[in-house]
Amino acid sequence: MNRTTPVIPQEEIARQRAYCAEIRALNARLERAPAAYVDTYGCQQNEADSELLRGMLAEMGYEIVDTDRDADVIVINTCAIREHAEQRVLGNVGALVHGKRRKPEQIICLCGCMAREQHVADKLRQSYRHVDLVFGPQVLWRFPELLRRVITRRGRVFETGDVPGAIAEGLPVRRSGRVKAWVSIMYGCNNFCTYCIVPYVRGRERSREPEAILAEIRQLVEEGYKDITLLGQNVNSYGKDLGEGVDFPDLLERAAAIPGDFLLRFMTSHPKDATEKLFDVMARCEKVAPVIHLPFQSGNSRVLSAMNRRYTREQYLEKVRALRARIPDVVLTSDVIVGFPGETTEEFEDTLSLIQEVRFDALFTFIYSPRKGTPAAQLPDPMSKEEKSANFDRLVEEQNRISLEKHQAYIGTVQRCLVDGLSDDPRNNLNARTPGGRLVHLSGDPALVGQFVDVEIVDCSTWALFGEKR
Repeated sequence: MNRTTPVIPQEEIARQRAYCAEIRALNARLERAPAAYVDTYGCQQNEADSELLRGMLAEMGYEIVDTDRDADVIVINTCAIREHAEQRVLGNVGALVHGKRRKPEQIICLCGCMAREQHVADKLRQSYRHVDLVFGPQVLWRFPELLRRVITRRGRVFETGDVPGAIAEGLPVRRSGRVKAWVSIMYGCNNFCTYCIVPYVRGRERSREPEAILAEIRQLVEEGYKDITLLGQNVNSYGKDLGEGVDFPDLLERAAAIPGDFLLRFMTSHPKDATEKLFDVMARCEKVAPVIHLPFQSGNSRVLSAMNRRYTREQYLEKVRALRARIPDVVLTSDVIVGFPGETTEEFEDTLSLIQEVRFDALFTFIYSPRKGTPAAQLPDPMSKEEKSANFDRLVEEQNRISLEKHQAYIGTVQRCLVDGLSDDPRNNLNARTPGGRLVHLSGDPALVGQFVDVEIVDCSTWALFGEKR
C-alpha cells in the first residue's frame, strides 16, 4: 500500500474519547444535564461534520437541543463559500453576546471553513470576545480536547493554523434522522478553481479506506437507513491517495452490492473526472440512484479556462451525451455561476444556450461572489451588478421553464418513492423523493415515513411533484 494521507492512530482517538469521559464526569455533578446546540451552515459535508460534533457532545454528557436558547455550549459550524454566508454567520455570532451576558458560563464555539480564513480568525479574536473556541475542519477530531481546555482553563482557544489534513476513524456520530444518512468518503480538494476557497480551508484531498466506508454503510443499512449519500468535494478523485487501485466507481459498485433495500447517492462530481466507467456502474447497479450532480459553472470555454475547470464546453456536453446514452432518464442537476470576472454578454449567452441544450432537471444558480485569497478575486470585473442581475434573472427564468416541463412529464407515471418526512400541509402531510431525488408531496399515514411506496404523480409545480399513493 502506498497511502499518502496520514491516519490518526487509534491511540489518539482513544485519548479524545477519554476527554469525552472526563467532561461527562464533570457534567454529571451538575443539577441537570447541560444542553448543547450545533448550528450548521453550508454544504452536506458540513452537515456530516455537525453529526460528528453532536456525537462527541452527546458522549460528553450534553443533551442535544435544537435551539441556542439556554444552551450551555453553542457550536457554529460555518461555510466560507460565499461572502453573504460569511456576513450572515458573523451577524448571528454577534447576536449571541446577549445570551452570554445573561449566562456568562456559556461556551460559544465557531468551527468549519470560516475558522480557517485568517481575516475571520483575526476578526473573531479582536471583535467577538464572547467566542471561546475557534477551530478549523482539519482538527475537528480534537474537539473534545479543545473544549476541555476551554472548560478547565476558562481561556479562549484558537486552533486555526495550517494543519495537514488526516483521516480520523472511530469518532461517535449523532445522526439527524432515521431515513437519510451522509457518509463522508473523502475530505479536501485538489482542484483549485480560481473562484473557490475550499482547497485553502479544507486542505488537500484525502480518502478514507474503502473497508471503513463499506462497514459504515453496512451498519446504516442494518439500522434501517434507506437513502445514503456518499460525500466528497470531488468524489471522482476518491482513492488516488490510497495506492490500492480502488477508484470511486469501484467503491460505488461494492457499496451497491451490500444486501438490503436502500438507495445510494453521491455528490459532488467534477466533470473532468466523471468517467464512462462511473456511468456504466450507475447504469447496471439498481441501488445507485439515477441522478448525478455535475456542476458545469459556465457554458463558455474561455470562462471555464479562467475558472481553471480543466474541461471545455464541448467536453462537458460529450460527458452528458455519454451519460444519457446509458441512462436516458437520468436526473441531471448542476451549479452555474453568472458574472464571473471578465465574462461578456456573449459568453453568458453560451451559458444560456448550454442550459437549453442539456435541459437540466434543476440548477443551483449563483452570481459570482469574490472570496479573499482566491485568484479570481484579483481579476478585473467590468460588468455592472445590474447587468449581472439581469443575466441571472434570465437564466433562472429559463431554467424554471425547463424544470416545469420536466416535472409535467411525470404526470400520469407511477414512481417508487421513499417517504422521508412529514409536512405541515394538512392536505399533503408527507414528503417523499423519487429515485432521481425529485420532491413529491402526498397524503398518507405518518407511519409510512422510512418506507418505499408506489406513488402516481397527478400534478406538479416548478419545484415539486404532487402524488397519490397507489
